[in-house]
Amino acid sequence: MPSPTSGPPPSDDERPPGDAPASDGAAAPARSDAAEVVSGTWPAPVRRPTGRDVARLAGVSQATVSLVFSGSEAGRRVSDATRERVREAARSLGYRPQAAGRQLRLGRSGMILLAVPNILGPFFGRVLEGVHEEAGKHGLAVVVSSGWGSATLADAATTSRFDGLLICSPDDSQLGELPADTPAVFLDADPGTDRARPTVELDVAGGMRAAVGHLAGLGHRRIGRLRSTHSAYTFRVRQAAFEAAAGELGLDVVELGVSLNEGQPAARTVARLLLERPDRPQAVICDDDVVASGLYQAAAELGLRVPADVSVVGIDNIPVAGLLTPPLTTVDLPGEELGRAGVAALAALLRGEPVAPVQPLATSLVLRSSTAPRA
Repeated sequence: MPSPTSGPPPSDDERPPGDAPASDGAAAPARSDAAEVVSGTWPAPVRRPTGRDVARLAGVSQATVSLVFSGSEAGRRVSDATRERVREAARSLGYRPQAAGRQLRLGRSGMILLAVPNILGPFFGRVLEGVHEEAGKHGLAVVVSSGWGSATLADAATTSRFDGLLICSPDDSQLGELPADTPAVFLDADPGTDRARPTVELDVAGGMRAAVGHLAGLGHRRIGRLRSTHSAYTFRVRQAAFEAAAGELGLDVVELGVSLNEGQPAARTVARLLLERPDRPQAVICDDDVVASGLYQAAAELGLRVPADVSVVGIDNIPVAGLLTPPLTTVDLPGEELGRAGVAALAALLRGEPVAPVQPLATSLVLRSSTAPRA
C-alpha cells in the first residue's frame, strides 16, 4: 500500500520525456548515453558532396568543374559566367576540392616545414605565429620540426611531403647539403650558409650594442654576461658585438656560459656562480629572457635585489619579460616579423620568382624596471 504522503504514481503524460513506466517490483533503468554508443546509435556520417554533384546542380560536365577548381592555366578557358555558376553550386552544396587531387595536378603538397632548434623555446613561438599568419595568405599549411639534424632535413628535402623548408636559428651541427632543387629559406642564420638561397637576418648585433651602451650610460663599469654555449650563428654575432662594445667603452667584463636548452634551472645554477664572486658584476646581460629569469631567482636566493644590487638585461622580449618582478629590460627580437618575411620569400620561390635580398630586421631595446643607475 502506498504511504499517505506518496500519492498516486504519475501517468505516462506526466512523466518527463524519455522516462518509461517501471515494471512491477523493479526500478526503471536509468537512460545511459554510453549504452547508446555501445549499441551503435552514433549518427551515420553525412556524405561529402562530390564534383559530380556540383556538375549536376550547375548543369555542366564534371570536367568543367575540375577545370574551374584546378588552379591551372587551363581553368581560365572556362567563361566567367560558367565559372561563377560552378562556384555558386559548390558553395550551396558545401563542396571543397580534394587536396590530393590538387597535389597530383600541381605537383605540390601545400605544406612547408619550419625547422626550429627547440620547440619549447618561447622565442620560436613568436616565429611560428608569424609563419602561420603569412602561410595562410598563400594557401600553405605549416608543419614544425624540433631537434632536427642535417640528415632529417635532407630526408625532408628529398621527399614530396613538403613544398619548401624554413630553417630557423640552426647551429653548425644541423647544417648539411640540401638538394639544389629544394626551395628553402634560412631565418636568423648566417647569410653565408648557402648563398644560393635567401636568408632573413635579425640585427642582433645592433640590439647587443644598445644593451651594453644602456648599462654603461647608467654608470655600470663591471658588466657580467651569461652567454649561450651553442654554436649557432646568432650567438656568435651577439658575442662579437658584446666584446666590441665593451672594449670600445673600456668596461670590465665577467662571462660564464650556459646551455639554453636546459632552461631556467641551468641558468639559475650558473647565475649563482656569477653573483657569488667577490668581484660581483654591477649589471648582467643574458642571452635570452629565460636565462634572465634564472638570474632573478639566483639573486633572490642570495638576498640580492634587482636592480638595486644588480641590473639585468635580457634578449628576445618574450611574454615572461613583462611578468617578472621587476619587469625585465630586454632586446626585442621581432620573431613574428621574421616568420612572415621568411614565408613571403619561400612563397616567391615556390612561384618561380626571384627573391631580392632582405635587409636585417631591426631590433630595439625595451626599457623596463630591471636596470637602474649604479648605486
